[in-house]
Amino acid sequence: MLHALTQLHGWRVALLLDEAHNLVDRARLMHTGELDQIRVRGLRHTAPKALRKPLDRLERAWKALNASASNDGADNAYRVLPALPDELMGALQQAATAVLDHLAEHPTTVDASLQGFLFDALHLTKLAEGFGPHSLCDLSRSRDGRTSVLCLRNVVPAPFLGPRWAAAHTATLFSATLQPPAFHRELLGLPERTAWIDVDSPFERTQLDIHIARDISTRWQHRDASVAPIAARIGAQHAARPGNYLAFFSSFDYLDRVAAAFEAAHPEVPVWRQARRMSEAEQADFLARFVAGGRGVGFAVLGGAFSEGIDLPGDRLIGAFIATLGLPQVNPVNEQIRQRLDTLVSRDTGSGFDCTYLYPGLQKVVQAAGRVIRTPEDRGVVHLIDDRFGRAEVRALLPRWWGLGTGSAR
Repeated sequence: MLHALTQLHGWRVALLLDEAHNLVDRARLMHTGELDQIRVRGLRHTAPKALRKPLDRLERAWKALNASASNDGADNAYRVLPALPDELMGALQQAATAVLDHLAEHPTTVDASLQGFLFDALHLTKLAEGFGPHSLCDLSRSRDGRTSVLCLRNVVPAPFLGPRWAAAHTATLFSATLQPPAFHRELLGLPERTAWIDVDSPFERTQLDIHIARDISTRWQHRDASVAPIAARIGAQHAARPGNYLAFFSSFDYLDRVAAAFEAAHPEVPVWRQARRMSEAEQADFLARFVAGGRGVGFAVLGGAFSEGIDLPGDRLIGAFIATLGLPQVNPVNEQIRQRLDTLVSRDTGSGFDCTYLYPGLQKVVQAAGRVIRTPEDRGVVHLIDDRFGRAEVRALLPRWWGLGTGSAR
């Protein structure tokens, strides 16, 4: 609506986008839609009689698609369809039209389930109109194989965002983690001549000590062997400079294992852990443990509530341990995204692996490390725990002011 108003009135719009490193994921989400067959089945039993016929037609089309997917020899749990399922999309459009007509004829009727279905159906059919190589059409089967979820999943949002950049008078994107430029320029559809400015950090190099644990691997197959060395490194740092620290891990399981090992070896050091599904009050209690002059180690998951957007200046936080490259989970969806990006992005931007796993992972690493130095008076330390942090191609993606470069690292 806002875009339509700017076009209607000829406004010269200036766009200012903070935390722009999140824009790729958020734009993908905006241009992704899904519908669960179970939801449609439930709606058939509760919908008004006039809607039963179009919903039954949709259910039959969905069953036919599931049967077709089961008979083609591909993985039944998850598969990318070679094209849009025209029969199902046509039935979905008819069902959405029928629901829209019904709601127009009964304006005083409030049916949240019907309205929710309508919004999702309209979003999905709208995405289908612009479907192309920039997106995937995938089908995820339930465990019993009887139902599925249909998803139109955006991979490259550039075709959707490009016209919006062109319509704006100017656009300025801000973030401390927009490396590498080519990745964001290509996936966001920024103009070829977009100016790119790497502003010097307001902090001095001497404010932050960076240490790379080249002797530890946090890869899945080395996870067991890494627990004790990581706990020992945290203990040694805390003994050398007692204070408040955050330790980040790739999963709650990994977090719990290292935290347990650390507590067993250092019972004198206070420990608090991030838990699954913490309430706002519990999150506030976690952060309240970081008091000025305090000491202890908070264990958290990288990419979670405590690795971005929190402010613990002074000696409320004096260091961080990051025991992961933050790479997203390898699963069928991410692997399909990787394969699609291998065919879509330019060589200058990187490989499909870089765009799907490495760049997003290191963004989370830099955001977490950024919790340590918050003011010109802060002094702190960051331990990057994984031998891969020693690779030149990885160090090149880390902040310039850290002083790691590509030729040397501590």
